[in-house]
Amino acid sequence: MNHLFTPYEIKGLSLKNRVVMPPMCQYSVTNKDGIATDWHYVHYVSRAIGGASLIIIEMTDVEPDGRISDYDLGLWSDEQIPALARIVEACHQYGAKVGIQIAHAGRKAQDAAEPVAPSAIPFDGNSKTPRELSTVEVKEMVEKFRLAVRRALQAGVDVIEIHGAHGYLIHQFTSPFTNKRTDEYGQELTKFGREVIEAAKSEMPEDMPLIMRISAREYVEGGYGINESIEFSRVFQQAGVDMFHVSAGGEGPIAAAGKPGTHVAYQVPLARAIKEELNVPVIAVGRLEEPALANSVIGNEDADLVAVGRGMLRNPYWAIEAATVLKKEVALPKQYEFGFPRN
Repeated sequence: MNHLFTPYEIKGLSLKNRVVMPPMCQYSVTNKDGIATDWHYVHYVSRAIGGASLIIIEMTDVEPDGRISDYDLGLWSDEQIPALARIVEACHQYGAKVGIQIAHAGRKAQDAAEPVAPSAIPFDGNSKTPRELSTVEVKEMVEKFRLAVRRALQAGVDVIEIHGAHGYLIHQFTSPFTNKRTDEYGQELTKFGREVIEAAKSEMPEDMPLIMRISAREYVEGGYGINESIEFSRVFQQAGVDMFHVSAGGEGPIAAAGKPGTHVAYQVPLARAIKEELNVPVIAVGRLEEPALANSVIGNEDADLVAVGRGMLRNPYWAIEAATVLKKEVALPKQYEFGFPRN
């Protein structure tokens, strides 16, 4: 029976346990140049020391106007590679593997003078109206994703995650709620995401897995649900996705159609549905910071990996503390052994 501290392998990626630090924006690029800072170095490396097996660096954008804010990370320039490489190398020294989430915010780019999107539909009444991308510009955007993936590989990451969730650009193309185009990218809603996946895979080593984060359910009037997300995930799987990171929502203000649950593990059934229907590995996320609960997600085969976000923001050493609570033997930093007594 697998548990939270059972090793895991997917293609050429070997993980020492099932604990993932998911991407969480830090909004901490003080020079607004997209280059990781000492904050990012300490933030990620401390979680490697703290026992996470896979650390996914936060949403990193393919062009300056693809950032949520001007304080976000970027990979549109070779100048941004060395600072990320420094983080990756240090995390490796402490036994963690490193991924990075490649993305574009689309209409949710708050600091862009003129955000871009599949269609000229603002996020809400307080947001700028985006400019609809031309067909040529959409194809150019695919190339920007490809080049960002190339730079991520030059930084030494072990896995790539494509951000197709939370109302950002790929999600905007995938959803009929935000994609009202009449060209090829409107006639086939999965086309942009599929082309981004294929572009990423063209740069990646054959044994490196590609993760895609999706919103498996939309919480807006007229939004899609799990049946629709299973079908578009099937297309993305066929295009080359090896694992899905299953989240939900983000495409608009929460409306009467429903809202995210406030209970723990409310997104786990979505992850399990994707896993079972597509026979594909998944990462579960969403209020899973209680060790026994996270362990049960693995033991009950709801997901293959568990992402712990807010719990790791509060405690960089969540993973080794969870191992202590669950009475699982894990390697400890010798400097911290007195803080985590063996039972």
